[in-house]
Amino acid sequence: MSSIVGLAGATTAALVLSAALPLGASAQSRDTTKADSSRRAAPLAAVTITATRTARSTFDTPQPIVVLDSVQLRSKLSSPADLFRDIAGLDVTGVGSNQRRPEIRGLRGQRILLLQDGLRLNNARRQQDFGEIPAIAGEGSLARVEVVRGPSSVLYGSDAIGGVVNLISIAPPASLTSSDVHGSLSYRYISAGSGNTPDLTLSGRTGRLGFHANAAYREADPYSAPSGTFGNITLNNDVRVRDSGIRDRSYDFALNYDAARDHELFFRGAWYSAERAGFGYVDPNELGPDQPLIQIRYPDQDFNRFTLGYRGRSSIGVADRFELSTYTQHNERHLNTLVDVPIGPGANVRSLSLNFTDLNTFGGRAELAKIIGSRSVVTYGVDWFRDRSQNTDSSTSTVTGFGPPSTRTSNVATVPNATFRNIGAFAQVELRPVDRLTTTFGARLQDIVAETRPTPRITTATIKSTDRSGVWSANALYRVFDDLNVVAAVGRGFRAANLVERFFEGAAAEGGGFQRANPDLGPETSINVDMGLRYRNRWWYGEAFVFRNDIDDAIRSVATGDSVNGQPAFQNRNAGRLRIDGIEITTGARAYDRVDASISFTRLDGRNISQPENPIGDSYSNKAVADLTYRQPGGRFTLGYTLRRQGKQKDVIIGSNPIGAEIPAFTVHSARGSLHLADVGRVRNDLSLVVDNIGDRLYAEFPNASFFRPEPRRHVRLAFVTTF
Repeated sequence: MSSIVGLAGATTAALVLSAALPLGASAQSRDTTKADSSRRAAPLAAVTITATRTARSTFDTPQPIVVLDSVQLRSKLSSPADLFRDIAGLDVTGVGSNQRRPEIRGLRGQRILLLQDGLRLNNARRQQDFGEIPAIAGEGSLARVEVVRGPSSVLYGSDAIGGVVNLISIAPPASLTSSDVHGSLSYRYISAGSGNTPDLTLSGRTGRLGFHANAAYREADPYSAPSGTFGNITLNNDVRVRDSGIRDRSYDFALNYDAARDHELFFRGAWYSAERAGFGYVDPNELGPDQPLIQIRYPDQDFNRFTLGYRGRSSIGVADRFELSTYTQHNERHLNTLVDVPIGPGANVRSLSLNFTDLNTFGGRAELAKIIGSRSVVTYGVDWFRDRSQNTDSSTSTVTGFGPPSTRTSNVATVPNATFRNIGAFAQVELRPVDRLTTTFGARLQDIVAETRPTPRITTATIKSTDRSGVWSANALYRVFDDLNVVAAVGRGFRAANLVERFFEGAAAEGGGFQRANPDLGPETSINVDMGLRYRNRWWYGEAFVFRNDIDDAIRSVATGDSVNGQPAFQNRNAGRLRIDGIEITTGARAYDRVDASISFTRLDGRNISQPENPIGDSYSNKAVADLTYRQPGGRFTLGYTLRRQGKQKDVIIGSNPIGAEIPAFTVHSARGSLHLADVGRVRNDLSLVVDNIGDRLYAEFPNASFFRPEPRRHVRLAFVTTF
């Protein structure tokens, strides 16, 4: 806890640096904020490791960061991505229980880096707008979620151009009595789609060996959206959002072995399997005449991941703390895309694409930290990964309405078998030149090689593409008063083009043209600047940030001026420049340890500098969230209420969606409560209830609006949890 005490004097500085070199991330998930949160407003007292790789409170972190702890995950009975909707600067794209993906400051997909325990989950075989789903991490085993708003490419490499989401797993216990086992059994129900989720968790320790295990099953049908009006869309009756259901299973097992004092060997295995997943869609006939059908489904997906590592403190000259970890993961998935586009009276183009991807990843990270004197810490290391992708494709395209139907078929892979190799070296130095000033300076060099491999029915020669990038960051935090910090951060981020962007060649999934490969794509780069204030005392807290993120060489599809098989040809090129300006304000208060109240406001202004006629308004323009929680002093029950209002978004490509020239504003309400039931021995029983969309309003989250996928009608979520 010393990292949140006022920075004054060399003795305090030594304590801060000692706290900055913990045994490892697992230790940091164990009640490290208990003492401070009893005195301070908890949201700024939470301990975070993602932004700087050293343990510190969010109040003392020189970057904008959010920590979602287990209390928040439990109280709202939501997936981590669902909670993003209530937090300044964050958003969520996708619908249903499985396909939610994070969005940070108006950026999503491959411009957001998803980590688990500091190691990447992103892979090189995703479309630009489709990032990896957090569900594959096994949500039942999450201790907390840490979100860095803004680039973090120095510490984490490619894709961290908009921000980082770090899913931190529950660690095996460190202090249970030998042979003692604890755990929980829970059941969750959601009325939207009649979803059911049983979940079992066990933790224990025998001597030097600790373990944690979790197993969960989830099944839900497609949910219904309410009748109503949203922009130009009017639904007279409730409608089914098809492909919004899921059946999935997740298993997670972790071991920690105390090899010696301050030295720990760790292992984690995770398995995830899903069926019936999809992006969701509404029957076009419900939306009006001449609306296209776009159906994107994952009939099945299987994922597994194994991590092995060693961490500890050391007296060797080059490091006082080190962590070495390696991981392997395997992801198999089928992706089916059906597009049916009307092109005239009685005429349409119908395309069906079937893809199978078998992706194997091997990677690792070696990180060391060294205290130099009493006022500096150097963190440095290397990380690497290799994606090896094998793909099969088949497609059928049929044009009707112009004489006899015309059909084209193909079984040539649109993306050839390929590998994507990535290695980077990084270093970051944290300096305290004076007692109240903390600065960090970092740099990274990155080398990336993408190379095709022999692929059935592709006769072109193999292609090798190489990128080399350098990025940097400079952050500062100045403690004006004991309860007031000023934060400034500037950094360069980058995102290397992945296998799909470089090598895809074939009919576009949306059926609007032919996509040519471009192996010479360079990386996207960005410059991000943040300025902010943080304040807290015993009763209330607040922070405010303004930022600008300029993205250069943005990858976008550009018409080449020629055609293939009568379809216009396009190619991905580094031809865009994007700018996102924003304001993020959050304030809250805690009264008598019983009542928590908070209000947040966000404004985002995204502009396509290079092509103003194609705006990038893929998120809200402004958002305000108010939340109130009451805790009964004896801990018997809690009550909560949340109101969220999102302002209208005018930056919409007219004609690309059925809603109209702008996405309308909306306000939604939710209420929640929990009840602690009678204990039986050491067994504790809790009941939680959440009511969402109390007003039964028809609306779509803004990233889901142009491809209209509305949210569920009024529904309840219920959870019963037994811990022992």
